[in-house]
Amino acid sequence: MDLLDSHPPGHARATGGTPSRRGLLGVLLVAQLMVILDISAVNVALPDMAEELELAGGDVGWVITSYSMIFGSLLLLGGRATDLLGRRRVFLAGLAVFTVASLVSALSLSAPMLFAARAGQGLGAAMLSPAALSIITTAFQGKERAKALGAWGAVGGAGAAAGVLLGGVLTDVADWRAIFYINLPIGVALAVATLRVAPADPARPKWRGLDLRGATLATVSLAAVLYATSQAGSAGWASAQTLGLGLAGAVGLAGFAALERRTGQPLLRVERLTDRAVGGGFVMMLMASAVLFGMFLLSSLYLQNMLGTGPLQTGLAFLPVAIAAGVGAHVGSQLVNRLGVRVPMAGAFAAVAVGMLLLTAGAGRSGSYMVSLLPGMVLGGLGLGVVLVGVAFAVLTGARDDESGMLSGLNTTGHEVGGSFGVAVLVSIATAAAESGSSPIGASGFADAFLAAAVLAALGSLTALVVLPSARTFLPQLRLAPAPIGMH
Repeated sequence: MDLLDSHPPGHARATGGTPSRRGLLGVLLVAQLMVILDISAVNVALPDMAEELELAGGDVGWVITSYSMIFGSLLLLGGRATDLLGRRRVFLAGLAVFTVASLVSALSLSAPMLFAARAGQGLGAAMLSPAALSIITTAFQGKERAKALGAWGAVGGAGAAAGVLLGGVLTDVADWRAIFYINLPIGVALAVATLRVAPADPARPKWRGLDLRGATLATVSLAAVLYATSQAGSAGWASAQTLGLGLAGAVGLAGFAALERRTGQPLLRVERLTDRAVGGGFVMMLMASAVLFGMFLLSSLYLQNMLGTGPLQTGLAFLPVAIAAGVGAHVGSQLVNRLGVRVPMAGAFAAVAVGMLLLTAGAGRSGSYMVSLLPGMVLGGLGLGVVLVGVAFAVLTGARDDESGMLSGLNTTGHEVGGSFGVAVLVSIATAAAESGSSPIGASGFADAFLAAAVLAALGSLTALVVLPSARTFLPQLRLAPAPIGMH
């Protein structure tokens, strides 16, 4: 990646000299890739995990839910902690927690031990991910920032597909534990590299400014919503559990918004959501992640259950999608710099809708990978790559230094909450055609779920045209993005 190595005067590294822009970006992208991989790689390994740890059918989902629920519910706190405690401090702390939890996951001998370890990974990711994005936002400017955010978007889209590939390879060649063992050398290498290329936080941690009341309310409320949606497929969307927890979570989030407006140093400046770029970008992230997570899980299940492919073949089947998403992110960064965010994201969502319709048409038992899945998956990956990088530009372009962590946390919260909701809704639709909850998903179930994803993507295209700012409004903000400053 052709990023310039220029840097502002006085932006010195703790060990002497000046930090390498390429090295810094590389460290941050690899860290984020590690987080993304552990979300999608597990999908392919679930059957092997269930067999070895004797997981009951209803408990298998907790391998994913225990990670995503903690990750998603703690992101706002992680983002705000980044602003107040120091970007490098929070990044390194999150990396340490994630790496240790990965080791415990690999050593798990029972289902409860694995679930707890996965929750630990979610905690580490909730600190690491917003800190990394915040560092990118403050360390790069102009064309450098555009390239860096483009690379970040590519990791978000292509990384999910690469995770399925890696999970398939490791599960087939070794076993499912290798998915977690591989994080250990990577985590240690990233920690060493971070100490070399990222400048030390000059300011002392500001613990008093951390809004713990708001953090507790937001975390509990988001956890309630995520739990309700993740378990709705088995408990029922109209069940007392789903409706009760969902309503409680919604009321809690409304109370959180009211509380934050009266707090001197809020966890989230709620008024920032009235900015069409920030609020609109957050909505776009919710919708894009719902389609992304749903498409990956449904396609993986279709390959294994309908076409009878093994873990390695399933992983390799996602390689074209990873390439398409990376290309989409590159194209998206170019389009946003020329046309703003509204038109590129509306067009990208429309392309995703067409891709989902192709998947709907191809979801038949007599189909094949080349005919039933590949065209729709590639077109969907291409469009989602554009959307993910567009969201990063929309939410973070106008961010001040003291709120970059907050908005980074908001951006990633949309990714996790939207993804969890998308999986819950689309899997519920797919299983509705089965005779019982334990029956495998049939061809009609996959077709119905992909059709619902197409409708959601089409709605995303229309929503982008309505809620996102025009190019006339957005491009001047993009041109005036603040210069990089010392990270603290």
